[in-house]
Amino acid sequence: MSDKVNILGVKVDKVGIDEATEKIIKMLDENRVHSVFTPNSEIILQAYKDQEFCNILNSADLLTADGIGVVYASRILNDPISQRCAGYDIACKLVDKISETGHRLYLFGGKPGVAEQAKKNFEKKYPFIQVVGTRDGYFKPEETQDIINDINFVDADIVFVCLGAPKQEKWIYDNKDKLNARVLMGIGGSLDVFAGIVERAPDIFCKMGLEWLYRLIKEPWRFKRMLALPKFGLTVLFKGRKFKGDA
Repeated sequence: MSDKVNILGVKVDKVGIDEATEKIIKMLDENRVHSVFTPNSEIILQAYKDQEFCNILNSADLLTADGIGVVYASRILNDPISQRCAGYDIACKLVDKISETGHRLYLFGGKPGVAEQAKKNFEKKYPFIQVVGTRDGYFKPEETQDIINDINFVDADIVFVCLGAPKQEKWIYDNKDKLNARVLMGIGGSLDVFAGIVERAPDIFCKMGLEWLYRLIKEPWRFKRMLALPKFGLTVLFKGRKFKGDA
């Protein structure tokens, strides 16, 4: 059986959080830039409708299932992923590990001040961590080269790119060959959580696969976006099997 499952054209790695973290740590020893994407069901549905975006996702060195909907989809296809592997959870494990190894982290994304606050919180929790730079996610296209120059200047090993999908994946894809970092990781709104601006769902909701429900209760305006979940499930149910075997 393949170590990937093809969900509507997106080839997701069948890894858990610990295995994904170890894979990324090993990437740090390789002399090239790696991309890590963590799509949820909404992102995969978007890629199903956009072949260019689908190709960008599939170009990643590691593609994990961020969302219980993706896990359920793999079960519908009888090619199950063992557990939800959210970008935030992987990032937490990575930060814990690199705080001891000396690898250099750059935080890119969020509103002005968010990355800086996340940096302060990391440094408070991990006195020896090296967060070598920050940059908010509000920039003009002509500023991209300055961002690349800054990341290269501080000699970052890992960059958390938190611009939201599909912007972060496209930014990584377009610019990875210009960067000297070893890992570029798209993790959406995780910086807001690291900065303490957004509260993550309690563990009980995460373990039960109901983080979406907690977010809906806290942010009712997300209702329209949540409609993508049943649409994704139905699309996998009726269209998903034609992709099976191409992983």
